[in-house]
Amino acid sequence: MTLKNTLDDAALSLLFTGARTHNGWTDEPVTDAQLAQIYALASLGPTSANCSPARFVFVRTPEGKERLAPALSKGNLEKTMTAPVTVIAAWDRKFYDRLPTLFPHADARSWFTGSPEAAHETAFRNASLQAGYLLLAARAVGLDAGPMSGFDKAKVDAAFFEGTDWTVNFLINLGHGDTSKLFGRLPRLAFDEACLLA
Repeated sequence: MTLKNTLDDAALSLLFTGARTHNGWTDEPVTDAQLAQIYALASLGPTSANCSPARFVFVRTPEGKERLAPALSKGNLEKTMTAPVTVIAAWDRKFYDRLPTLFPHADARSWFTGSPEAAHETAFRNASLQAGYLLLAARAVGLDAGPMSGFDKAKVDAAFFEGTDWTVNFLINLGHGDTSKLFGRLPRLAFDEACLLA
């Protein structure tokens, strides 16, 4: 039996065991090249029928942050306004229009054009998966992340997606975390509390 390569403890710490949700940020910038690298990595993660419905807006300018601010809950305002980048993790309601390119060996577009329910479920599920890949990609290249809800969805959609088929899922702050602002790690459910073997 051939063993596959596995991540060492340092890599596991970077992605999981030592990684934290950050609420405060240093002044160290995040470059557009880093954002492109993060997306390139995240785009390689699997989605059903390679449907790739996630869309990302990297809000990194003062003007962009001012557009986003009215949609934020009070508790998320400061940490978002001070984060170098806030990602609007969104999804495309008409993701299936790209399937002739993304999944050319079958007429996958027709699987969704006749069923709004199937299109919605597929897009939301797979875009959420892709946003998770993006968060891990950010950690993998040395950035910290703070995913969050706590915003007015309609206001985000109106400010950034008016007249498009995109809609927001959740937000992710990105940057270099200020460890002095970390909360203590909260408990997690044990295996036997969250898992079944069948």
